[in-house]
Amino acid sequence: MQDPASNTPADERDALRSGEYARKQLFGKGLIGWSHARRFAAAQRAVQPYAGRPLLDYGCGDGTFLALVHDRFPHSVGAEIDPALVADAQTRFGGMQGLRFIHTNEVPALPDGSFGVVTCMEVLEHCTPDAVERVIGEMRRLVAADGVVIVSVPVETGPALLVKTAARAVAGLRGVSGYQDRERHTMGELARMVFAGAETSIDRPVYETRRPDGTPNRYHGHKGFNWRRLAARLRRDFHLRETRFSPLPVVGGLINSQAWFTCTPR
Repeated sequence: MQDPASNTPADERDALRSGEYARKQLFGKGLIGWSHARRFAAAQRAVQPYAGRPLLDYGCGDGTFLALVHDRFPHSVGAEIDPALVADAQTRFGGMQGLRFIHTNEVPALPDGSFGVVTCMEVLEHCTPDAVERVIGEMRRLVAADGVVIVSVPVETGPALLVKTAARAVAGLRGVSGYQDRERHTMGELARMVFAGAETSIDRPVYETRRPDGTPNRYHGHKGFNWRRLAARLRRDFHLRETRFSPLPVVGGLINSQAWFTCTPR
């Protein structure tokens, strides 16, 4: 497949490669690298019809996605909860005019309806219920009346969960960073999520770390996340115009890694 960063200028490509997540995802190897590369390609296709409009990426990580689409979205903001990632993205992409990065604490100061496109990719599955409500509320407030919100989350149900569980186990055995201490399901939990319906849930572990300012950071891993439940929540604030899947769209939600929701405000 085509490298999602193949059209990026050489100097900007170097900045991309040095990103914490880009090294493991966009430029990774094997099945995991292939899946993440397809995810970034799917993200670029999803926003392409809205090129030129102001773009907010909520939960932008190391800024990889915004750098990839900067030629089409020259006026963009990345919001991230990790101050170290914000500072790093500001440094690496400081030469890209019209692109800026802020801490999520600064999001409430952004003007209502100021973005034609709001993206939130691989974020909401990690949010506790109160954080989900806060993020969805901010996206609804910030998107323009004629704008679009694009959300992606992992598929952690059905046959896809079995494939992911096996891939994560292999990655852990190979010593791939981040997979040695992966979450594990009991057999009962695994069966429940493999055959999950729209309302299926299991207990989700909550992890807690401390931010640099000492405030607690509470979050979920992937275990127990049900993309159908999130779709139902999005419908309360948005019209859910389209649901797609990646990396293999033709097989739907059965064995794909991600679900993509294209939403417009109610």
